[in-house]
Amino acid sequence: MKRSPSKSKECSLNAEDGYVRMFLRGRPVTMHMPDQLRDTYTLDHKGALPDRKLKLQWVYGYRGRDCRSNLYLLPTGEIVYFHASVVVLYNTEEQQQRHYIGHDDDVKCLSVHPDMVTIATGQVAGNSKDGKLLAPHVRVWDSVSLNTLHVIGMGVFDRAVTCVAFSKSNGGAHLCAVDDANDHILSVWNWQKEKQLADVKCSNDSVLGASFHPMDANLIVTCGKNHLNFWTMEGGTLTKRQGLFEKHEKPKYVLCVAFAENGDAITGDSSGNIFVWAKGGNRISQVMGGAHEGGVFSVCVLKDGTMVSGGGKDRRIVLWDHDYHKQAEMEVGEAFGPVRVLTEGKQGELFVGTTKNAILKAAFPSTLDPIVQGHTDELWGVDVHPSMEQFVTCGQDKQVHLWDTNSHQPLWSKAIEDPCRSVGFHPSGSVVAVGTMTGRWLVLDTDTRDLVSMHTDGNEVISNVKYSPDGNFLAVGSHDNFVYIYAVTENGRKYSRVGKCTGHSSFVTHLDWSTDSQFLVTNSGDYEILFWEASSGKHVTSMDAVRNLEWATSTCILGFNVFGVWPDGADGTDLNAVCRSHDGALLASADDFGKVHLFSYPCSQPRAPSHAYGGHSSHVTNVAFLHDDSHLISTGGKDTSILQWVVA
Repeated sequence: MKRSPSKSKECSLNAEDGYVRMFLRGRPVTMHMPDQLRDTYTLDHKGALPDRKLKLQWVYGYRGRDCRSNLYLLPTGEIVYFHASVVVLYNTEEQQQRHYIGHDDDVKCLSVHPDMVTIATGQVAGNSKDGKLLAPHVRVWDSVSLNTLHVIGMGVFDRAVTCVAFSKSNGGAHLCAVDDANDHILSVWNWQKEKQLADVKCSNDSVLGASFHPMDANLIVTCGKNHLNFWTMEGGTLTKRQGLFEKHEKPKYVLCVAFAENGDAITGDSSGNIFVWAKGGNRISQVMGGAHEGGVFSVCVLKDGTMVSGGGKDRRIVLWDHDYHKQAEMEVGEAFGPVRVLTEGKQGELFVGTTKNAILKAAFPSTLDPIVQGHTDELWGVDVHPSMEQFVTCGQDKQVHLWDTNSHQPLWSKAIEDPCRSVGFHPSGSVVAVGTMTGRWLVLDTDTRDLVSMHTDGNEVISNVKYSPDGNFLAVGSHDNFVYIYAVTENGRKYSRVGKCTGHSSFVTHLDWSTDSQFLVTNSGDYEILFWEASSGKHVTSMDAVRNLEWATSTCILGFNVFGVWPDGADGTDLNAVCRSHDGALLASADDFGKVHLFSYPCSQPRAPSHAYGGHSSHVTNVAFLHDDSHLISTGGKDTSILQWVVA
């Protein structure tokens, strides 16, 4: 009996020839099903939600590259900071993290209330899946319960909230915020009533800091490019006095502001100077000229009244006594980058956030231990170790990191010459291949991180490097539309090119090996699905030869077993990656809207139901299940973050 073709909104089934066709941006994508499904498959069947869920367990990295004053120690012993759209509360002694996940896009600023429990965080404007603009706003939340208490400024702020601060002297009743509008509007709020009390144009140039004076709830100090302003609030108006540099050369940027015990303001600037401004005034009372070489990114007054300052170019941390005489200094290693923020830890300890997205625990004279490390540029490459609780990442920051999922620290890091895009473990786990943005790819020893081999294929992005399940081949997928196939010997130490897959009319995006290591399937930028004979690179055109193959992995975003991940009206670039769990029960996807989705596998019904998880901002670039499916790793592109999820 012949079944008539059935259709859903964007999919059609040809039961006779055994394929489903869907359309992406008007292009047909034809996906052939295994023979055993030909008689029973229907498009109308409703897929089921997966029986397991994800829970965010760990955030790797920290946003130090372009954010300030975003690291504090809470009375719970946790440090609080943010990365992507997650605010992290990290207990460094117990090696545990908690997460506030109320934001739906990048967090840009953070302030802790004088009660040391309430926290305010501000975010950028985002884009939702249906193209709507998500408004920038401030969220005030409880750091013990992680409950959101207030949402402030929806529809008021423009572009992003870049600075936020609680008042100190009136019980923390007020909150000030600066947005990223052209005029960088400074506004003051009664945050408990969610009511705006005053606003004013702050500066045409970028504003880098805003804080209330610790002894005067009506005095706010802002600093940034070409300005240091002292604002007095009376009634609903804010009036400005500019900081007068008088005989001192005015710096291009005032980078940070802090307050001494007696109420003096202390600023650090881009010329390397630290100035003291007598309490309540706008004139300089003391100068530490040339305190640092290059900018002074952070000044922190300690509980005992002494002060530390952190340098950009010189990467130094300097301790000053009560009279502002230099007492001691130490230097942060080049690998961690310039000092971005300093905050006091427990007795005698400091926490140091750096511009290379690391957090160090420091103590004079020379202790500097990294406790958080991360990538500093767009991140796409991730793969999991075949048998251990480890995974490897590589990014456009030219860094390759091998991570331990239990200690959450890198086992090693290696800098290479080119920005990286893709990475893959050999089945033995003894080597890892790394694809770069320049056509070069290299192989590293996972024990010693030594370079084992280096090759160049074309001069475009290497989007994929994947070993065959038996370890005897390596497929190298490139943006030059080709897949290069190498024979691999000596346990991943020797490579010789045996084939080149020619036939795609656009760049190669994803590829998978068959379980018997004989065939490859590839996807391309124009939504083609092609099959290849591995040993020769020959294009396989007979669908009957490949429709019943078993695939060792499922990372191609186009194919019969995964097409249910595509949402309605998808434009073909909305989805960056998929990954099947090793037990074959789950499929995870990474999309352009900051979401990781979890589906049941196979996912071969149109618009299958899923659990969706936020945490990344904008593009999620990749997902991978650990070898035992206990965890899922996801990577963010521009947000540079790595999130580790428990699968339960």
